[in-house]
Amino acid sequence: MGGRRELLLALGASLVWPPAARAQKSGGKPAPEPALARIGMLETTSPSSNRANYEAFRDGLRDLGHVEGKDILIDYRSADGRSEQFPDFVADLVRLKADVIVARGTPAILAAKLAAPIPVVMSGVSDPVGLKVAASLARPGGHMTGLATQVREMTARRLDLLREVAPRAVRVGALLNMSNPAGQAQWKETEAAARPLGMRATLLDVRDPQGFAVAFDEAGEKRLEALLVSLDPIIAEHRGAVVEFAAKYRIPAIYPDSEFVMAGGLMSYGVHYPHLYYRAAGYVDRILRGTKPADLPIGLPTKFQLVVQQRTARSLGLALPPALLQRADRVIG
Repeated sequence: MGGRRELLLALGASLVWPPAARAQKSGGKPAPEPALARIGMLETTSPSSNRANYEAFRDGLRDLGHVEGKDILIDYRSADGRSEQFPDFVADLVRLKADVIVARGTPAILAAKLAAPIPVVMSGVSDPVGLKVAASLARPGGHMTGLATQVREMTARRLDLLREVAPRAVRVGALLNMSNPAGQAQWKETEAAARPLGMRATLLDVRDPQGFAVAFDEAGEKRLEALLVSLDPIIAEHRGAVVEFAAKYRIPAIYPDSEFVMAGGLMSYGVHYPHLYYRAAGYVDRILRGTKPADLPIGLPTKFQLVVQQRTARSLGLALPPALLQRADRVIG
């Protein structure tokens, strides 16, 4: 715990006052207990599906001295893959006078943008400057700060990993939600990254639950040989269906986070989201203690994770290269 506490304190929480020290006295009698600070969370999936990230966030708060039910209350709101619910969630949190909102993903963050003057901590978004929710990473301005996930050449790295496990794959599908404001940039990045590898990318656009059947049919018709899956609320909510499709058609796939691999997917490479959520707790702590979001620079990921599932590889008839297994942060099966 010591190392994690030092990480959060390094964000600047140099003075941690216990709740009792903040209570004021009048007339010789203790003042009433202060109201609990309400932390609203805008998430794409349920607490059970998002367990690793949610627990990391709560661990971070505990390490900074916060106790649920004593000085803080976490109000978790899951869209369950239906991003159109976020504006209503935000309106409700405004009505409840939330002290800070933690939001992940472009749809949630754009909805939270309308929550001024409530401070917002981004627990993960690809490009906050491009989305115009921050003036810059160093000086975000406004009421939003937190952590970005923009990492140059991430898509190229994932395609490189696919090439390692499926060296003959040429036709690769890119599962994206083009109604997501981040979708267009992700697709352009995929096309650009595929060309130098001799791969031809095919867009599989999924915008609602019904879109999966259409995308999967197209993948079968075009005989795609590999699959690159993006991180999007609708895709995350239906990760089981995506993994089942890849298994049914024996398509090697790489996913954006380890939750897909835990569901039976072949491998994932990307930002270590529990670490990102743990750091997000530090931002929340500083805001609750009076720091303005505009004064907190937006952080970038510092920890990445490669996870592979050997059982799935065997079912696909793939022999995972020893060098890849040695580099993996976690090998399952």
